[in-house]
Amino acid sequence: MNKIELLAPAGDLARAKIAIMYGADAVYLGGKSFSLRSRASNFDLTDIAEAVSFAKEYQARIYVTVNIIPHDEDLDGLEDYLSALAACGVSAIICSSLYIAKVSKLVAPKMEVHLSTQQSVTNSAAIAYYHKMGINRIVLARELSMTEIELTNKNSLLPLEVFIHGGMCANYSGRCTISNFMTYRDANRGGCAHSCRWFYHLFNNDEMIDKDDELFTMAARDLSAAAYISRLIEMNVASLKIEGRMKSAYYIAAVIKTYRLLIDEYYQKNTITPDRLAWYQKELNKSENRLASDGYLNGIPIEDPISALVKSTAAQAFVGYVKDYRDGMALIEVRNRFIKGDRLEILSPTCDNRQFNVETIIDEENNMIDICNKPMQLLWIAIPYPVNEHDMLRRGDDDVSV
Repeated sequence: MNKIELLAPAGDLARAKIAIMYGADAVYLGGKSFSLRSRASNFDLTDIAEAVSFAKEYQARIYVTVNIIPHDEDLDGLEDYLSALAACGVSAIICSSLYIAKVSKLVAPKMEVHLSTQQSVTNSAAIAYYHKMGINRIVLARELSMTEIELTNKNSLLPLEVFIHGGMCANYSGRCTISNFMTYRDANRGGCAHSCRWFYHLFNNDEMIDKDDELFTMAARDLSAAAYISRLIEMNVASLKIEGRMKSAYYIAAVIKTYRLLIDEYYQKNTITPDRLAWYQKELNKSENRLASDGYLNGIPIEDPISALVKSTAAQAFVGYVKDYRDGMALIEVRNRFIKGDRLEILSPTCDNRQFNVETIIDEENNMIDICNKPMQLLWIAIPYPVNEHDMLRRGDDDVSV
């Protein structure tokens, strides 16, 4: 049995490096052309080449999304772009257009082609068809249950990739036109405005049935599938995919590290106990700011997976980014408010999570201060054990300050 791949998103080079440092086996990212998520920072060819080089240091891989649904005017420069990606050392592209897949195989035959979830592949017969076309991997539709995934994987001629965490589109496999109509931005050509996540008043005839603090949204709840990882490993699925190229570095670090630990523990112990699963779920909750569910993994939900009542679950858990450490003092780039006396936790790619109480805070003018509330301010704080650049500070389990 090959060890399952943990596949992370990245919206820019810094986040790609964070994903790899925190345990991703592969990272998918978008270039400046032919990619959805046009509002992500995205990568030029120089950045892609640097990401590939960095990934190789960790025995990781880089995949590039070339996943727009192209119109004629979108195809200019496609061959040159695909050739350039191959020259950078990109391991695979992820595409939804079969024409792009065909061109990639012609101009860059050593670069794999992974078929995007936007093709809505839901059965092994379709996979057999794509196998004949030279596709190397299938990203399954997110509307499949675990039973269906198992059956499809058993009969599949190609490796399968399954989404396990992150945003879920309210439309089937992401083929949405709400943004097109509401903002004149084509969601399938990189312009999605996430109109489904806007807040709306809901009327029943002339009666408004929402409340001012409980508006409605069309967006689906996020996916969170920690409870299903053991079974997906047992199925011998090829890859577990995290959604979130628009997400922050903290979100990527926290989610990737948690799934990395979960996957590795299963391979070491061949089981995940209920207590350990609860701990992993608690860790994932520290990075969430929207309601989550298991999507369709347990079958068509009896309870509607659409989160109609909007209540923010944002916890502002992430408070700082470690830039340096000297003689018991860590240089922190502040991201959210914390104060002297707070209990904080270090999130690190190399060490277990550790907590401490904030006792000493010194600003850049060497003044002792009690309150840290200026985003991006650099401060020195005392930490009773060594930390490293790229470690992160977040609120500890016992911290209740806001």
